[in-house]
Amino acid sequence: MSTPPVQATRFQHLLDRSAAALLQGVRGTWRRRSLSLIALLAGYFAGNNLTSYFLVTIGQRPVVVLLLVVGLEGLVRVRSHQVRGEPSLAWVICDHLRLGLVYAVVAEAFKLGS
Repeated sequence: MSTPPVQATRFQHLLDRSAAALLQGVRGTWRRRSLSLIALLAGYFAGNNLTSYFLVTIGQRPVVVLLLVVGLEGLVRVRSHQVRGEPSLAWVICDHLRLGLVYAVVAEAFKLGS
């Protein structure tokens, strides 16, 4: 005996959209997924090292983080004007680098307690 089809309710549409959004990172070729993961980890690595390096060079962490946030916001603005629909692999890598960088800065802020 087969199960009856699911009704097309608003909640069912919400579940379908949520599942599609969650599985978006898993879909694609192994090349796309592996480059995305490498970009995410490289962004985290760069975020940890850039803040430490510029802290030693400049000596003021708030200035470094402010410049980093302004640069990332500019990148987001450029991406939103350039990409319509499915982003290319270069934009996916750029997004993952940005996410790793932001995560590293936020994790560093929690470690410092500020």
